[in-house]
Amino acid sequence: MTTQYLKSMVRRQKKTRLKRTPDVEIRPNIRGLIPYTVRSVVAATPENHQPPSSPSVPGQIDPGIRQAVKLLQEHGIETCESCEGGPGHSYPEPTVAFYGTPEAGWRAVAICLAYALPVMSLRRVWDVLESNEPTGPHWEITFRRRMI
Repeated sequence: MTTQYLKSMVRRQKKTRLKRTPDVEIRPNIRGLIPYTVRSVVAATPENHQPPSSPSVPGQIDPGIRQAVKLLQEHGIETCESCEGGPGHSYPEPTVAFYGTPEAGWRAVAICLAYALPVMSLRRVWDVLESNEPTGPHWEITFRRRMI
């Protein structure tokens, strides 16, 4: 191989080098340490022009997530926790947690997409209790915005 050829290969590699993606940010939450990706941080920022979160009332479903909870329950999904997200709430973004088999998560996403709800992510979650005992799993669907 010639020196010219090697130099041209090095120049090409420099031009096509990809930039590194940012690391996941970890912040404490009442449920433990929660990883915040760029997507969830962007979704929870006030630039989304959403009205402020309603105050959390124990025993009542938050207005910004009520539509999703009702829809999932009507289709046989056993919800266990929900939150419209925002400051002072359990989650940074609107979230519905529910129980079910491995296929239940995919069924729940299909229901939400069929009704044009703004799904952001689906998660399978195992919480770790203070006694270092894993519990779960359960599912969580997060949404891009509140549904008011």
